[in-house]
Order: sequence, then C-alpha cells, then structure tokens
Amino acid sequence: MTLAALLGSVMFITKVFVPPPIDRLLIVVDAVILALGALFIKRGGATIVSAVGGALTGLWRPAFLPFSLIFLILYGGLTDLFFAVFKVDASAEGVERKRLMAVMTLSTLLIAVLTYNVTAFTTGIIPKNDVFDVGVMLMGPVSGVVAGYAAAYLWNKYLKNINA
Repeated sequence: MTLAALLGSVMFITKVFVPPPIDRLLIVVDAVILALGALFIKRGGATIVSAVGGALTGLWRPAFLPFSLIFLILYGGLTDLFFAVFKVDASAEGVERKRLMAVMTLSTLLIAVLTYNVTAFTTGIIPKNDVFDVGVMLMGPVSGVVAGYAAAYLWNKYLKNINA
C-alpha cells in the first residue's frame, strides 16, 4: 500500500501542480505510473494507484471529485484488465515490451476518448471540435506507446529485481 500511495501521489502532482494545458500532456507520466503500479502490485495494482491519485486530485479540486475518481479508477481498471487479457507478467527475467506497449496504448486511447467525449458532450467544459477529436485520437495511442515502452525499459533495466 505504501508503494500505491507513493505512485498515486505522483499522479496527483502531475494533475494539480502543473498548469493546464501542460498537465494534459503528462498523461504519459500517469500511464507509466499505472504500468509500474500494475507490475509491482500485481492484482489491481493500477486500479489502487489510480484510486489514490483520483482521491487526492478530487480533494484538491472538490468540484471535479466525481470526474477525478471515476475517470482515474476506470483508467487503472482498464490497465489492469488489459494486463490480464494480454498476459503481461512481471518477473525477475523482465516484462515483454510489446505486450506492455499494447496494454498501455489501448487503455490510454480508451480513457482519452472517453474522458474527452464525456467532458465535451455532458459538461461543456471543453468544446467539441474536429481539432480536439484528431488530437485525442493521435495523442492517446502515442502516449500509450511511449508509456508502455518507458515502463518496460524501467522495469527490465532497473526495477525487475526489486521486491515491493
């Protein structure tokens, strides 16, 4: 749980203390954090980490508490689900990079499309337009690929022998 709290706190920092729109670009950092949470904690690791990050973010910005919690927990849940579907296994031998990249690409794309559409259609916080549509459809997968690669590199090079 200590590791989940630490990783969730890093997610919180990227969401609260970095000014918009730069904070939206840091979804790569969040994705790496979720991947590492899933690798270290195993069952439900990404969901636990995202719940901590969502709760802290929601407490800091109470008006967005439901969105922070729901979207971040869903992001962690999607990550954990795809970890199981793609059979990503963290071991002392390492993790398969391509599988981890696929997991993070899918989960990041899905959460990016979902959060964008919910906030654009239901809340009106951001406008719905073609430029944003293309940006989300491009940056979601790109962020996921980069995050999956980074998490696999970190795990295989530095973290695989650490017992959490």
